[in-house]
Amino acid sequence: MNVLVIGSGGREHALCWSIAASPLLEKLWCAPGNPGIAAVATCVDIAALDIVALVAFAQDNAIDLVIPGPEAPLVAGITDAMEAAGIACFGPTAAAAQLEGSKSFTKGITDAVSIPTALWERFEDAASARAFIRRRGAPIVVKADGLTAGKGVVVATTEDEAMAAIDAMMDQQVFGASGAAVVIEECLVGEEVSLFALCDGEDALVLGSARDYKRVGDGDTGPNTGGMGAFTPVTNFPPVLEQACLEQIIRPALKEMVRRGTPFRGILYAGLMLAEDGAKLIEFNVRFGDPECQVLLLRLKSDLLSAFQAACEGELRNFDLRWHDTAAIAVVMAARGYPDAPEQGSVIRGLDHAARPGVEIFCAGAAAGPDAALLAAGGRVLTVCATGPTLASAHDLVYAAIDAIQWTEGFCRLDIGAGAA
Repeated sequence: MNVLVIGSGGREHALCWSIAASPLLEKLWCAPGNPGIAAVATCVDIAALDIVALVAFAQDNAIDLVIPGPEAPLVAGITDAMEAAGIACFGPTAAAAQLEGSKSFTKGITDAVSIPTALWERFEDAASARAFIRRRGAPIVVKADGLTAGKGVVVATTEDEAMAAIDAMMDQQVFGASGAAVVIEECLVGEEVSLFALCDGEDALVLGSARDYKRVGDGDTGPNTGGMGAFTPVTNFPPVLEQACLEQIIRPALKEMVRRGTPFRGILYAGLMLAEDGAKLIEFNVRFGDPECQVLLLRLKSDLLSAFQAACEGELRNFDLRWHDTAAIAVVMAARGYPDAPEQGSVIRGLDHAARPGVEIFCAGAAAGPDAALLAAGGRVLTVCATGPTLASAHDLVYAAIDAIQWTEGFCRLDIGAGAA
């Protein structure tokens, strides 16, 4: 198969790394890719949202399967455009991608089929949103309704924090049109876990679960980010609970999407809160999380490309997945100043010293510099990952690898996976 992966982050590097090992693969491209991806795929200088150019490239190069990594091209209709051109695309249509593209759309799905979730209301008027906050009090959660690259959620512990979120999203429009409407919901209490399912419209297979770390600082302090680390497996979310959530949350949503005439195919990512009265849905995403993708694929024993092909062909009922009996952990190294104003252009050295058995390093916001140097070119720059027989052993290995990387302008959280074993 000729395959085109779309994206340029650590998630897409992990996807390319996994797909490159498939016996089904003939040639692998990635658009636009990054220096790490270039070691396993041919990078193409086409932006992830340039749908016209991506379709033309796929046609010119006889691409058999397109695999979008990030959510933005899915919400923008990359699957619709590829399928209109006769090219298979692993991902939901634009209509089905509204499960991530609109928080209120997802809440409508949950209400229709009684999926457990937080009580909520949607607002298009800032004054009405503020009045609701005053009535409900804090803690309370304010979410931009549209896509915000993981940064449009404020868990407000005080009414003032909630009001500031309304001001930023609706009045200052820091997220543009994505914050023109907001969803305000009760603050769920418990432990968060991310559950991933491979879906073919009618059926679904569990792709595993992980715990991720969204805040920038140790001890879950500071602003939300795109993700600073993750680990799997999650000890208090065993396979029996994964299957229960598949039946109680994911399958009902898939059934409702079919009923509405917009079947969902691709990766469905359920962000869950493990509350005292059971698991509740925080949100759906329509792609792998980053860096959860990295840790899940490190444990996957089955051929990822075969799994994607089965989902595209509606054959998951005849498919199964196998996993390595290991733990995996990912730690994001970010440029100083992330997430607000990451510094650019610093040189990263020592990746060869960090390399060792059980360690994989995936590139994200990085660029190639002179003399084969690797330069910081984004917020999240590297994802350093390790596997081991236990989470504790993987934890020790990943931080030993990070210590070997020479990048004084970078930073990471030091508590990813700490105490979780």
